[in-house]
Parts: sequence; C-alpha cells; structure tokens
Amino acid sequence: MKNQISILGAGLIGSLLGIYLKKKGLDTSIYEKRPDWRQNQTSSAGRSINMALSYRGWKALEKAGIKDKVVPFTIPMYGRRIHDEHGSTYCQPYGKDNEAIYSISRNTLNGILLDEAEKAGVTMFFEHTVEDVDVHRNKVTFSLPNEQEKHLEDSIIIGADGAFSALRNAMQRQTRFNFSQQFISHGYKELTIPATTEGEFAMDPNALHIWPRGNFMLIALPNIDKSFTCTLFLPFEDANVSFDKIRDHLDVIHVFQTYFNDAYQLMPDLTAEFARNPTASLVNTECYPWTANNCMLIGDAAHAMVPFYGQGMNCGFEDCYVLDGLIGKYGTFSWELVFEKFQKTRKPDTDAICQLAMDNFKEMSDSVADPKFLIRKKIEAKLHEMFPHEWVPQYSMVTFSDIKYSEAYAQGKLQAAVLDKVMKDPFIAQKWKDLDYHAILNKVETSKAV
Repeated sequence: MKNQISILGAGLIGSLLGIYLKKKGLDTSIYEKRPDWRQNQTSSAGRSINMALSYRGWKALEKAGIKDKVVPFTIPMYGRRIHDEHGSTYCQPYGKDNEAIYSISRNTLNGILLDEAEKAGVTMFFEHTVEDVDVHRNKVTFSLPNEQEKHLEDSIIIGADGAFSALRNAMQRQTRFNFSQQFISHGYKELTIPATTEGEFAMDPNALHIWPRGNFMLIALPNIDKSFTCTLFLPFEDANVSFDKIRDHLDVIHVFQTYFNDAYQLMPDLTAEFARNPTASLVNTECYPWTANNCMLIGDAAHAMVPFYGQGMNCGFEDCYVLDGLIGKYGTFSWELVFEKFQKTRKPDTDAICQLAMDNFKEMSDSVADPKFLIRKKIEAKLHEMFPHEWVPQYSMVTFSDIKYSEAYAQGKLQAAVLDKVMKDPFIAQKWKDLDYHAILNKVETSKAV
C-alpha cells in the first residue's frame, strides 16, 4: 500500500500533521501555495485572529514532542476582562485553580511547527498552487511561479488547506458529496494596542479583553512583545454600527470614541491600521464524507468554524492527535480503513463544536455584560465547586478537558435547561447563594436518565 503522504497546506494543521506522520516513519511532503512566510513575518499582518491554545491543543503538541518549544511564546489568560462603555472593567474567571487559555501569535506558532516539521524530515514545497486534483487517480496538478506545471501521482493526499480547500472543491465535483457553507453577517478587522512608551503592557496581560456591545464587539489578546492584537467584529451592513457605515477616518474615530473609548486612548495608529488592514469574512463549513479513494480532508478543510469558542485550532490539532492514534492502531496497510474510522469518529464532535462556536457569539458580544448572566455563572461555579465531577460547566468541558465535543454539547444542553428554570426566579440575585444545589444537580441527573 502507498506510504508516501502528500499534505496540501502548510498552515497550523498541515505542519503539525506532517510532524506526526514523519514520526511514524512515513515519507511525508507538504505543499503550500504561499511563499515561505518565515522569511517575511509581516506578510499576513492584519489577517490573523490570535490563537488561544487550550487543553486539546496542548495535548496534541505534547504527543508530538513539541509542547516545550511552544510554551515560551504563550501568555496565560485566566479569564475574560469585560470593558463596559464607561471604561470600568471586571474579570470573569475561565475555570478554577488558575485554569487558563494561552495566547499566541498565529505566525509565531506556525513558524515553530514548520521548523519542527523540517527538523523531523518533512519535505516542504512552497509556492505550489493546486490547480486540479483527480480524486480517483490520486493526481494533483500544481502551478509554479515560473508558469510551469508540476504533477504529483500515486500518493496519499491529505487536504489541510483550509476553509476554501482545493481538495474539497475537487471532491465536490467528482464524488457524491454533501457540503454547506454559511457566511455569518459579521466580519472582522485586526487592529493593535501597542506597548506603552515604557515598554510595558497597556492593560492586564493575563486576560482576554472583551468590549461587548450587543450586536458587535472588540476583543484583545496579549502578545509577548507587550502589545495586544485586537479584533473588531462588526456587521457588514444593515446595522446602526457596521463596516459599510465607516467611510473615513472620522467615522473610525467616532465609533471608537463612542463605544470603545478606553481602548481608543491606547491605539495611536488606529485610523492608519483601520484603512490598511483588510476586512475579512467569517464562515462555517460542514461537509461529508471527508474521504474518497486515498484522499482525506482534515482541520478547516473538513469543518471550518467561526472563532467564538476559541476551538478552531484546538479542534484541528485534536484531529491530528486522533488520526495519529488510528494509524497506530490500524497501521498503514489500509488507509481507507484508517480514513473511514477517522471521519466516523470525528464528524459528530466537529458538528457539535461548530454549533457551539456559532452559539457563543451572542454570549461574548452581549450576555457577558448582563448582570443576570454573571449570577448564572456564579451558580454554575458554585455547582462545580460542590460537585466537581457531577457538574462541569460546558465551557470547562470544551476548553479544559478532552471530553468529546458531542458529549459536552449534549451535557451542556441539559445543564442549560435546568439553569433556565432557576434563573426565572425574579429574586435570584438575592437568593443564589442559598439555593438547594443538591436539587439543581438532581434535576440534571434525572434529565439524563430520561
């Protein structure tokens, strides 16, 4: 059976997968349409939402033997720091016992993964644009910068080439293939809060900062150079505050002074960055099957999600972890068996996390500023403190464990239904400390038994 592996895409998932496969002793090559961005770190400036590494991502990096290479470039964020419209802030812890998610620049992490893949012996081919894939013959045609073509045949092909995957497009045309794509109404623009003139962080560096404003929001994640990467999420159109209504630098200043004034005071290059950096779309994609012949999709190519649960990268890394385990279990004598097991194992979980990511936008942009939401979170935290194994908040299941996403989704639905009833009490703000927490837990346990 073929054991030459060709990965399309040298992004986060493709480069980590290359490390895994090479460590299995497999002949592995990665093909990427872009030039090697390690030579020009500014090439993707303004196009990247900072990454937030959590448990699943760390677990995958550790299994690949590169966790220690990544740790020095991360900053722990122990909770959300909410900024209201008057400039006041307060923190919502993510978990307990100093649980944190870790901010890291996409380019920095991708560079580490590519370096480690090359050290492991993965062969890299940059500036190779996929022009066509013959799924039935396992043949890929690339165009090169010199206008020549290159053909690749007789290889296992894995598409780690993102939300607009060339391999997935070929599978759509050539096989019976279900596919759905949803662009949400909001786009995003990347901005920056630089270090202070004294070279320090301008805000608390150990938090994910959120300016929730109902239908839109600003977030900021810390960088090791003492800056913050900010992401502005706005509707494209048809709203009081939207990208189409910001026509010049005066409009930019007006929006920020009105809704994000404390951030505005820390952003000396705001208008220039706003004009320079692109406005990007957010898309959710679902498809099935992920495999045809000896071709397979992985990461965003199979299940691109919006960024509002911070799990896109972590989910993709978990894909690599799961696939590596299946190769270890079934070997490489039948890639069709490995690929079939992979898609059937992962599809229910990726469907669940894609839905959670879509749902979480409302929580981040609106609910986190609601006083009743804060009471609800306190009740959840109390339940988790009293019954640490029986009641685990959905966010903790997703972010601080490797419980299957589908199980976390189902359990979260049960918990939410019970808490919805608890929160109907008009005096809950005064009574929440004295609730019958055993009774609340029993309602969930009863629901699970039905």
